[in-house]
Amino acid sequence: MNRIVGIETEYGCLVSKEEDRSAESWPARVKNHLFKKSRAGVLDTHFRDYEEPPGNGGFLRNGGRLYLDMGHLEYATPECRSVRDIVAYDVAGDAFVQAALDAMGVAEEVAFLKNNIDHHTGATFGCHENYLMRRETPFTPAGVGAVLSFLATRQIFTGTGRVGQATSQALEVSPLPPFDKVDFQISQRADHIMNDIYQWVQFNRAIINARDEPLADYRKYRRLHLLIGDSNMSPFATALKIGTTHLVLTLLEENRLPRRVALDDAVMATRLVSRSCRADAPVALVGGGAETALGIQEKFHASATEAFAGRDEETDWLLEQWAWLLDALRRDDTESLIGAVDWVSKKWLLETFRAEQGIEWDDPWLQSLDLEYHNLNPSRGLFYALPVKEEIGQFNLTARRESALREPPRDTRAWGRGLAIERFMETRMPCVIHWDSLTANEQKPLAMGDPFSTYENEVRELIERA
Repeated sequence: MNRIVGIETEYGCLVSKEEDRSAESWPARVKNHLFKKSRAGVLDTHFRDYEEPPGNGGFLRNGGRLYLDMGHLEYATPECRSVRDIVAYDVAGDAFVQAALDAMGVAEEVAFLKNNIDHHTGATFGCHENYLMRRETPFTPAGVGAVLSFLATRQIFTGTGRVGQATSQALEVSPLPPFDKVDFQISQRADHIMNDIYQWVQFNRAIINARDEPLADYRKYRRLHLLIGDSNMSPFATALKIGTTHLVLTLLEENRLPRRVALDDAVMATRLVSRSCRADAPVALVGGGAETALGIQEKFHASATEAFAGRDEETDWLLEQWAWLLDALRRDDTESLIGAVDWVSKKWLLETFRAEQGIEWDDPWLQSLDLEYHNLNPSRGLFYALPVKEEIGQFNLTARRESALREPPRDTRAWGRGLAIERFMETRMPCVIHWDSLTANEQKPLAMGDPFSTYENEVRELIERA
């Protein structure tokens, strides 16, 4: 990808001992263990803002960041510019968290979950995607409408699935119709998306977050911040989520988006597709008429194939896998999709269990199994026990790189940041680390406004001076 991408994941926490009411303390305990015992990185010694005091989080050896956010443990990948890298550094966050629980000897009592809902309270927590875009990219109404259509319908292969639906009490604003009872739906985030584009994150969640915070040279770049995505357990699903979105954004940048795909109401369509639990769910188009979610995705795939086929090996792989997914969804080929599409995998597991136990969808047992699908512990998480096709299983296995816990990507500014972190840890040198700058021992800050540069020489010079 000729694009910088990153993923932020907020983890849920579940304590299995009924007498232990301290679930809210475990995110801080894990964070402290990783920085103070495992020496995974450097804790902040300064206020980042009023909600992030010193010690609230820090940057990791791999160039990413781990911190506390609104009570959740959150991990942000380093800047990546290839699909396989973003997948590897995403699952590295899972490995960090589980390794801390194992080292602390609490893995049997405490679980961290890579999901987006709390069945008990109705709360939602996010998986945010970040895509660097050229500042001059024209965000016309037609272009934005097409991108929103893609994002609302891509859940047919990126959704992680959930039992039931959000209650009206769990939502900060009045829920949009339809709000009928459903047994199972495609997306965990769909019920909680209230707007198409909005600046605020917490109280009026939008498909696209509109704040303009590029964490790079603002004259050249903007950062597209997406709130609609689910946290995927399947590395293959993460690869296709990030990769296909990158291709669609490139279509936008090159003015090659498909026509007649804009939705009459992207927020409503998001909910309808999710609750229908069908890839061929119909959605209304602007100006009248309808198309299916699958049909819209096929139009985007056709445009991307016409524009980009043969551009490079990674792009051809993405186009091939995208086509395979859409074909398998059209044929309702559940067996092939297990391990590749999370919502299909989870629904198959729960339906199998229901048939064996003779229980209905509203049985609390299914909510528990829903959560266990997302358990990061390989010995307990249901995702890890799926009967997966060899090709998908191999991709998911090779995505888990041990080196991604220690070494940053070598082709972005995360590389220079990682070099600095190693040196700061060796010398205990006073430092201030941001995504786009470094300060060492009160020297003049090193601005790092180009995320495509490694800044290796500049970082070495900074440390030598300090």
